[in-house]
Amino acid sequence: MFKKILSTIKPYLRWFILGGTLFFLLTTLKNHWQEVTAVQIDLTGWLMLAAALGVTLLAHIWSGWVWTWILAAFQQSLGRLPGIGIYLTTNIAKYLPGNVWHFYGRIAAVSKSGGSLGAATLSVLLEPLLMASAALVIALVSTGLGWLKTDVSLEIGMLQIPQQLQIAMQMAGLITVLVGIHPRILNPLMHWLSRSKGDAQAAKKVNLHSYPLVPLLGEIGFLIFRGTGFLLTLMAIAPILPQQVPQLISAFSFAWLLGLVVPGAPGGMGIFEATTIALLDSSQFSPATILSTVACFRVVSILAEAIAALIAWFVNRATQI
Repeated sequence: MFKKILSTIKPYLRWFILGGTLFFLLTTLKNHWQEVTAVQIDLTGWLMLAAALGVTLLAHIWSGWVWTWILAAFQQSLGRLPGIGIYLTTNIAKYLPGNVWHFYGRIAAVSKSGGSLGAATLSVLLEPLLMASAALVIALVSTGLGWLKTDVSLEIGMLQIPQQLQIAMQMAGLITVLVGIHPRILNPLMHWLSRSKGDAQAAKKVNLHSYPLVPLLGEIGFLIFRGTGFLLTLMAIAPILPQQVPQLISAFSFAWLLGLVVPGAPGGMGIFEATTIALLDSSQFSPATILSTVACFRVVSILAEAIAALIAWFVNRATQI
């Protein structure tokens, strides 16, 4: 009965989420429109945006390199440059409806290059799992250290959860994440997911044999790169204090995580922006500053991905001549 209800509402769920997110963003923009139009970017600000573009471009190149580590964990070796090229040229496809075409592009490219179809399928499943785990690690550690706070108090019914218990719950969540990416848990999960992503029979022949610590650290590095790009974008709009940096990186990681996992948002578009607006402290950052920052950062991100894909395409063409 529950499965029947879920299958009925599933096609409409993404549109409901997207509609609610857009309504929130448009309402926030409407309420602060005059403040947003008053924001001006000077020469230093444009230099900051250029730096944000460069760092974000490096972040995507780094992410492509980490993906080659994931392939190597499945005993597949395309070579560093060809692997990064495949990753970058397919990455822009995540903005197409469905948010899965970049995965299919990578699977097809690896298979065409003589790699294992099963390993390619599992690599594109493991990458977002490690990205989500990395974001959760940053968010949970940040919350435990008090870097990331929200206005919502943790309560069950009329009972407020003590601070010590909240920290214990956060630590339990962190341990769960780190244990959850152990091969004994990941292999069955990825084989189950592979049924809808590729050749399930081919994927069953491939397994992860060691704990993916190095790729996990690589994905944490990717988020730090992306977070730095976000900081530079914010600095183009308004100055920030050194003590605000941990909160900003933490809020960015949590918002980016929701953009990754919530359905109905190609490339996290809308979800990331709405979560960032909700998380950042309005007493430290004006709504106009936050709105301008998330809008500029989205442009910077798409532009960086497009430039990365174009560079990778030209390099691939040059090596084939």
